[in-house]
Amino acid sequence: MIIDLTITLVKILFILAITVGFFAPILTWVERKQSAVMQDRIGANRADIMGFTALGLFHAIADAVKMFTKEDFIPDGANRFLHTLSPIIAVIPAILTFAVIPFGGQYELWGQDVNLVISDLDVGLLFVFAIASLATYGYVVAGWASNNNWSLLGSMRTASQMISYEVTMGLTIIGVLMVYGTMKLTEIGAAQEDILNWGIFLQPVGFFMFFAASIAENKRIPFDAPEAESELVAGYFTEYSGLKFGMFFMAEFIEMVSIGAIVTILFFGAWHIPFVTTATLLSWFEILGTNGANLMVMLIHIAVFFAKVIFFIWFQMTIRWTLPRFRYDQIMKLGWKILLPLSLVNIVVTGLVILAVH
Repeated sequence: MIIDLTITLVKILFILAITVGFFAPILTWVERKQSAVMQDRIGANRADIMGFTALGLFHAIADAVKMFTKEDFIPDGANRFLHTLSPIIAVIPAILTFAVIPFGGQYELWGQDVNLVISDLDVGLLFVFAIASLATYGYVVAGWASNNNWSLLGSMRTASQMISYEVTMGLTIIGVLMVYGTMKLTEIGAAQEDILNWGIFLQPVGFFMFFAASIAENKRIPFDAPEAESELVAGYFTEYSGLKFGMFFMAEFIEMVSIGAIVTILFFGAWHIPFVTTATLLSWFEILGTNGANLMVMLIHIAVFFAKVIFFIWFQMTIRWTLPRFRYDQIMKLGWKILLPLSLVNIVVTGLVILAVH
């Protein structure tokens, strides 16, 4: 009992360290540098410690210090309680989704079965969508509680956009469930050991629709109409400053990581290496003994999983700095008139193919 509790606690601390401690602050620097490379600029390089700039990495520390020390301004007429609560509502669901996302398989280490997921729910995929949808309330409440017309318009856009694309995401996932026959994310990941069983090959149309809908859910360019600077100042977080402003940004970057993780699990082979099975990996390290070989395979699988996640984070940033912002009517048209019918067609075609094969 104590050992199981300790293992679970270690997994929780590991996920928090990776998401909140590493990805959330470092992605601010990565996005600046990537946009600079794409635009033939140097990028962030001014912050230094004793003359050392470390390629601009100290900007992440400077941003954190700035967020913590800036005045927490609440405008007149705003609902103080809801104004403070909304960024918390936005950031917590982004972190909670990782409770059911596996970052490796199952391994036996020193007589203990180690499953690299915090909570291996039978309805893990449903849990991800249920929790992720709660973040909508944070953005809607933020706009309403700010007593600002621009904020309210941004929150209304957020609500309609997130609800619209959640429909497409849900229908797209049905094709994945039909193929793998389970909502358990660990089983979906384990089923993709053979590269021919990867979701991107079994559900290619579903992959592109899911990825597009995920970016729209995260409200990043080209789907950032809820915070369109040229129209709404800053949208739903116009009246936010300091730490609460930083929490909205942290939620956005953590959602980028969760999108990369979910896409990796569903479509990109999870923690598996193409053409290399787990048995093959174990044979490579059998000289280390059973525990040593399992430990090495576990570490390799974790590294492979996060390498794939980083690739999809890079892909999201590349899209963000390549495409222009869609008009709001174009975003709605894409969601309801193009992606939604395509997702329904994808379900029918998947069903017909499964019937034909079996």
